[in-house]
Amino acid sequence: MEGAKKKKFRSKRRAERTANAVGHIVLAVISVIWVVPYLYLLLQSFRGEPGAYTSYLLPKEFTFENYTKLFTDTKLFNFPQWYLNTFLTALAVCVLQTVIVLATSYALSRLRFRGRKGIMNLLLVLGMFPGFMSMTAVYFVLKEIGLTQSLVGLILIYVASSAMQYYICKGFFDTIPKSLDEAAKIDGASRHTIFFKIILPLAKPIIVYTVLQAFLMPWGEYMFSSLLMLGDQSKFNVANGLRQMLQRENIAEYFTRFCAGAVLVSVPIAALFIWLQKYYVEGVTGGAVKG
Repeated sequence: MEGAKKKKFRSKRRAERTANAVGHIVLAVISVIWVVPYLYLLLQSFRGEPGAYTSYLLPKEFTFENYTKLFTDTKLFNFPQWYLNTFLTALAVCVLQTVIVLATSYALSRLRFRGRKGIMNLLLVLGMFPGFMSMTAVYFVLKEIGLTQSLVGLILIYVASSAMQYYICKGFFDTIPKSLDEAAKIDGASRHTIFFKIILPLAKPIIVYTVLQAFLMPWGEYMFSSLLMLGDQSKFNVANGLRQMLQRENIAEYFTRFCAGAVLVSVPIAALFIWLQKYYVEGVTGGAVKG
């Protein structure tokens, strides 16, 4: 009897080790598949040979010229201006959207008022519809008020639906015990004090998560920017601008420069994720108070 149990246990351990090995192999293959396009992009950004396509992966000549030309040769493609437009837009959207999401989430999590569940359900349903369905209507509304070909108009588009991003942040606020609010009220604290002095200090992970999401969305967005700017290159973001380098008449000369620009665009995002990764993961998976 004892021998059968040991045999069964060893068989179970072997099965677990086999499953773990298979899982690691699958993850390794997926990682390679994921990394190869980025490695190709990085290598091509240092390629000194002209042309859009080569039959080899490693460049025969390495150069930094593709990076320097992005900032010096701006007569046709003004990459520094696109980068600045993108940064200013992302920064404004990040601040405004974070404020709106935190305020909306706190209200829906802590306050009880008539129509609360209806508002939550409405926002959730509206958030299920893709944004491009409203592109034409949004464009004509902005045209009527003179905000086409304008970064302000683009910021308004990105910020307008901020409240619909409440559900993750609200779920985090729900994990903060309401007894903290009640104790603060007994001590005479107002809603304003409770929010800023009690809730927000405990909500650092979800604030970081919200900031990252708000900053990322406009950083690489293409569709609304393309529609709103109508070919005005001075107002392009990096996604729109770099897309111009891949046009048929430009790709042969500018492909390696496009790769260099794509690498530079990804650097701030990668740095932010590495720096704030701990809080980002906690914001998605954790709670505010752990017992």
